[in-house]
Amino acid sequence: MTTTTATDQTPQQAPHGHRGLSRTTKIVLWVIGVLIALPVIAIIIILNFDWDRARPWLNDKVSQAIERPFKIAGHLQVKWLKPSSTMRPHDRTWRDWIPWPYLIANDIHVGNPTTMEQVDMANVKQFSFSLNPLALLSHTIQIPLLSFDTPAVSLVRLPDGRNNWTFKHEEKKSPWTLDLQRVVFSKGTVHYKDAIEKADITANVDTLDQDATYGVGWTLKGDFRGAPVSGGGKAGAVLSLQNQVEPYPIKADMKLGLVSLAAEGTLTKPTKLAAIDMHLKASGASMARLYAITGVVFPETPAFSTEGQLHGELGDGTSRWVYDKFKGKVGNSDIGGRIQYDARKPRGLLTANVKSNLLDFKDLGPLVGADSNESKQKRGVDEVQPANKALPVETFKTERWTSVDADVKFLATRIIRHGDLPLSNLDTHLTMKNGVLSLHPLKFNMAGGVVTSNITLDGSGRQGKNAIKAVAQTTASHIKINQLFPKISDVKQATVGEINAQAKLTATGNSVATLMADANGELKGLISQGTVSKLLLEEMGLNVGNIILTKLFGDKPVQLNCLATDMEVAKGVAQTRLFVADTDEAVVHVNGGLNLATEQMDFTMKPETKGLRLFSLRAPIYLRGTFKQPDVSIDKGVLAMKAGGALALGTLAAPLAALVPLINAGPGQDSPCAALLAQASAKPKAPPPGKPNGPKK
Repeated sequence: MTTTTATDQTPQQAPHGHRGLSRTTKIVLWVIGVLIALPVIAIIIILNFDWDRARPWLNDKVSQAIERPFKIAGHLQVKWLKPSSTMRPHDRTWRDWIPWPYLIANDIHVGNPTTMEQVDMANVKQFSFSLNPLALLSHTIQIPLLSFDTPAVSLVRLPDGRNNWTFKHEEKKSPWTLDLQRVVFSKGTVHYKDAIEKADITANVDTLDQDATYGVGWTLKGDFRGAPVSGGGKAGAVLSLQNQVEPYPIKADMKLGLVSLAAEGTLTKPTKLAAIDMHLKASGASMARLYAITGVVFPETPAFSTEGQLHGELGDGTSRWVYDKFKGKVGNSDIGGRIQYDARKPRGLLTANVKSNLLDFKDLGPLVGADSNESKQKRGVDEVQPANKALPVETFKTERWTSVDADVKFLATRIIRHGDLPLSNLDTHLTMKNGVLSLHPLKFNMAGGVVTSNITLDGSGRQGKNAIKAVAQTTASHIKINQLFPKISDVKQATVGEINAQAKLTATGNSVATLMADANGELKGLISQGTVSKLLLEEMGLNVGNIILTKLFGDKPVQLNCLATDMEVAKGVAQTRLFVADTDEAVVHVNGGLNLATEQMDFTMKPETKGLRLFSLRAPIYLRGTFKQPDVSIDKGVLAMKAGGALALGTLAAPLAALVPLINAGPGQDSPCAALLAQASAKPKAPPPGKPNGPKK
């Protein structure tokens, strides 16, 4: 029997599951182990490294990058924390349960540029941020959370335009991408001082622990352009900067001078303001005071209040703000519609579509300074209307006109004014380009007729500071006299005529008063048929007309066949070329004019009896004095000529011929005004020989 030793035996396979690892498997395991070990080793080194040694290097490199002093004066360390440990429960997301390395820096100071005063632009008690190390593999610096503890920021702009918030920016494409996801605010202050805008405002920020919606509250105090600023608001504790996140809540209630603002809404893209959605309420003494807040020119108005939805969007070098579906009041008038502002070069563009269902005519007074001194004081205007001046002296503010272009459509369906003058459907298209404002057209219905104006106001500054070069053309067609004063029953029954008029004026000035003092042009008008009475003139508010009518005709109503006027305006002086009133009893000629600069008037009215009709007064009547204090007197020492009015009309042929367009466009060739024109235009005829001229004895 042969015995076999162990060394001679053939190796047998190990049982299944106990085979040796192959070379390839071992290599793979080694690689995996190294990949796991390297981050672990790096984390151990990071956590145990004395980061205070790196402070001088970091301070130097950051100072060079931002071109201003930067210093971490306190302890610098790295910890391995979960962001959830530093956040309120309702602010957490699933990412906040993942541990991240946290860089914590204490007592940080950022100075001003070297060309400015060397004080802190900002200092922070503690600055910390988390870092996703895995994102570094894809050249992404991902910061899930950035937090500030007790920051103090001072933003300054000097009179020469230099500021401390503009940092060096180099157009270099970097292979690295910054992904800053959320920012946490805590207690701190922000001080803004601007020598150009004349602003000095401080905001204090503090955390809110018991508010489920808002994490921080803030208050404002200071002054802006000489007006006090106050107010406050709330905001979310965590500001998310990613594209797909929960909206960031904002609430504010502020007052700047004579304007109050209240807003509440959300912000979903803080880096672009692409989805700001706020319910905004605004109120104040005048819409013109909004310029200090918006930088957009609005007109002078009475006290206003509006509310609507504000949407904001910022892009590369452009921005758009829309105030949509707003409603409100301006004085006693209601307004509503949509306003859009696009910031662009060289001027922003304001477009609007505004409608008023009820417009109080007196609310338009502040547009031209024609409101009371009490109203001016309420809307913050220093100028006071002199007691002896009728034309508004308030200076236009045109230096802002070149800051914005505008395209505004305005419609008012119903208009009310003292005396219930029947106005309706005011419709205008306002445009402004480089300081030139146009109302083409300004149109409204009045008493069955239409008043249409085309007005251009050049406030570009070419005429001087706050001066306007004005060009105006106005046409009034088919104004029915019986509809002007519907409350007067006898006028409604007896008055069947209408008014047609034209005006063309140009002027340069810095107020309504100075514009009128420089006016040049002409005024023409026709009133065909109608009954004139004391009651009518009282309704019109024409007290002087009442006195004149009484002195001419007594207390009885007077049948007016035609009133024609043609006045030339030169350097603020309006002089009659023709002013004649034809009644059943007499023809009244008016000569004289108005000095719009001194607000003086000097008219002489000469009545002439028609035929053999008896007429109580044939002496001239003088209308003199100022617009505010007119004086009516009778020249009792001068008797009117006894010649009939028909003979006197022969001298009016040329002036009346200038009114032919109004007759053709107005009452027509069969009207008394047309007959008056025809009579004046007829050539005088010599009587046959032996027959005297005039009535038989």
